[in-house]
Amino acid sequence: MDSIRSSQITEGIQHISESVFVGLCHKVGTSQVVAMRRDVVDILEMVMNHLPKSDKIGTMVSGSYGEGFRLKGSDRDFMYWPNNHRVIWDLSQSKYYNTHRQTLILCDCSDSPHGFTLLYLLSTSMDRRIHRACVRMNNEYYVSSSKYRQITLSALSIPYNPTPHGPCASGTIGRLEHDHAHCFVSDLWPPSAFPWIDRCHSWPQPHVVHDIVKNGCHFVAIGHKLGKHEDHEWRISFSLAEQKLVYVMNHCQFLTYGLLKLFLTEIINNGVGDDDKLLCSYHMKTAVFWVIQQNTIPHWCPQNLLGCFWVCFKLILKWVYEGVCPNFFIPGNNMFLSKIHGVKQHQLFISMSELYEKGLAFLVHSPSIRSCMIDVLYNPRNSICTNDHTLISEAEFDRNLFREILPLNIISGKLNIQSYIRYLHSIEQMIGSSLLTQYQVITLQNMIASALQNTAFIFHMETYTPENKLSYRADKMSCHMLKLTAKLGCITDMLYIAMYYYKALRYVKALSVIEMIKVKLAQPYVMYSGNVDTALYIEAVGGQSWSTKIRQVVVGDIILYNGIHYISELIPEQQSALQRHMSILYIPHLVLLYMLEILCYRLVDTMRVQTALDDLQTLVHYDLGQLIPLDYRDISWQILGICQQVTGNLQAALYSYQQSLRQKPFHKIQTATQMRIQRIYQWIPLIN
Repeated sequence: MDSIRSSQITEGIQHISESVFVGLCHKVGTSQVVAMRRDVVDILEMVMNHLPKSDKIGTMVSGSYGEGFRLKGSDRDFMYWPNNHRVIWDLSQSKYYNTHRQTLILCDCSDSPHGFTLLYLLSTSMDRRIHRACVRMNNEYYVSSSKYRQITLSALSIPYNPTPHGPCASGTIGRLEHDHAHCFVSDLWPPSAFPWIDRCHSWPQPHVVHDIVKNGCHFVAIGHKLGKHEDHEWRISFSLAEQKLVYVMNHCQFLTYGLLKLFLTEIINNGVGDDDKLLCSYHMKTAVFWVIQQNTIPHWCPQNLLGCFWVCFKLILKWVYEGVCPNFFIPGNNMFLSKIHGVKQHQLFISMSELYEKGLAFLVHSPSIRSCMIDVLYNPRNSICTNDHTLISEAEFDRNLFREILPLNIISGKLNIQSYIRYLHSIEQMIGSSLLTQYQVITLQNMIASALQNTAFIFHMETYTPENKLSYRADKMSCHMLKLTAKLGCITDMLYIAMYYYKALRYVKALSVIEMIKVKLAQPYVMYSGNVDTALYIEAVGGQSWSTKIRQVVVGDIILYNGIHYISELIPEQQSALQRHMSILYIPHLVLLYMLEILCYRLVDTMRVQTALDDLQTLVHYDLGQLIPLDYRDISWQILGICQQVTGNLQAALYSYQQSLRQKPFHKIQTATQMRIQRIYQWIPLIN
């Protein structure tokens, strides 16, 4: 009888595990979706390392974003290092380098905790930032991590306003948090991590170990809090190695890591202030690495997902009890040493022990997991398909892909013709490669479209002079580039053509483009912000290439870079945003469409202005977040006010500007709004 009951319990847990696996595939991503994200990140990184100045600065996309996660609250982590500087571990390794071209830095680990080092400058650096970051110790010059961090932080004031976050400069660009870590690189594997190589008997495979070791490591600008030289020490970073390890996980292992991240965010750290959070995502990842390598779990599969999670959870609980979390590459580096000890350690252990006593049932406290577990308890006999290749439809996959690639543009801060020409040339060199995946090709295509749009407007900004042959040629070139983007980009990329025609005083042409866009937007199968009628979408473009789909059915927001003047009516908003370190305006496509329609009609057909204005007013007043995301309501009310003002309705414009000030100040345009309000107050008495 007991064996029957035990078998039933085991089957029940397996059934719940399968349900959680499916739920995580939808929350975290199927294996195909995760592979697509990684391909997009890889090509983004490749483009960044082919940009002008990439011979001087190396770049890596790291952290959760680089690993393939897109969980709420995740940020984008970037690592940068000077390519003309290399770190070595002993002087004999200097023979591998041309010291006339590269400045060598020697590690001095003799007086630092495990996993940390001092960096001794072997010769004078030509980089002024590095030179300024040096301190003199023992009659030698060392690069101080705290000074270097401070210097690189101050250099990042534009396009966003950064704040210190560990070794990083943290800030917001658009809707995403970004962490930028300026570091150094070594082509050579750290001697203190050599035992890791010998430990890799079953995982990872030898070719992965070889690839990891030959790519060396990085040094990020933060010292150990208990070290003798905290302000000057550097932490050895294995970010690249960790990313490669995550890439070779099977999907169940990756989802276990994802489940641990959700457990951390939604249970352990729920309601806890940033300063009081003791465990972090890096500890979760380290636990998964150790469990996989120690071969504790024989079967990483959907039916055993909760069992895999439980083993990792118990390992973390053991670490908290002992106060020791060994770094995966350098176990002597106890990552709890400076933070989880004493009273805090005891309190954390008590809270985790209480969860342990409840068993896996405590996962119902995670909003992301609760529904998966409850569904199975209410419907225990339902069969569950765990083949993640069939878990999402073609339309759902496309939604993930287009959400990934549409916002990508990586040189918004370098706004001149030469930068964009070199950028386009770099992409041109890559796009013909047979080594690219299909996801990477469509990503490059989207990058080209965005770059061509910006180049067209920069051409007009820098060369326009009435009755000038150069202006005429630049105009033809700009028009050609914008028409090319219509063949590469999504439906609403055509709005850049209409914007350009308006800027160039060709109002009738602008209106003809707007009419074409309206016809395309009226189709019932268009996809905007992930919203789409799946059946109609499949009927219209199912099975076709992504290039065809993005051109025929995908609708995106309009991205305006504040260093480029697109139309004069929005220049005050762009300047206001730039002053507050906001480099981009995101405008809902219909808001800009109606704005351009109003601006053009008032000059060619005044009878139709009011209809377009009514359409815009209805949209802004009554949309419930479907066509105007909450973050974009400030600029949408602002544009409504601008259109009401240019058509003479000052009272309505005043109300719209006031409404703009009441919205979430996402775009940082309050200075422009207040300026426009003051001008209306000056004009109203004159009119009355």
